[in-house]
Amino acid sequence: MAFDQLSLKGRALRLLGGREHSRAELERKLQPHETEPGELARALDELQAKGFINEQRVLESVVHRRASRLGASRVKQELQAKGLGAEAVAQAVEQLRGTELERAREVWRKKFGEPAADPAGRAKQMRFLASRGFSGEAIRRVVAGGEDD
Repeated sequence: MAFDQLSLKGRALRLLGGREHSRAELERKLQPHETEPGELARALDELQAKGFINEQRVLESVVHRRASRLGASRVKQELQAKGLGAEAVAQAVEQLRGTELERAREVWRKKFGEPAADPAGRAKQMRFLASRGFSGEAIRRVVAGGEDD
């Protein structure tokens, strides 16, 4: 059976087989394939009732996959883009902020390994960490101090 002949539920299951998706993501991806109003909502309701769609698993998956390489603000952006609840996103981000300095230091160490020799090099290192979504405080401490706190 070709992908374009699958039912909405079949399409959703195929997407969920690849990785966790939030309900909002599935709605966005499957909306063009809905043939009658309400059909998509019914299919997603059924999948959610059976536990195939689980917002907490989506949140944990994103945090697990991305936290080691990204700062709290970038992870927050990704969670919000997936349409997850504001309270759950806020809790996850708050937990990430506790390890922000250590994670920033590890990303910096893998990329650069040693303090910059000049202000231009420090600026480059700071821009790199900022693009990864780390906080300004964590960036300053990592680039300025290397290993000291």
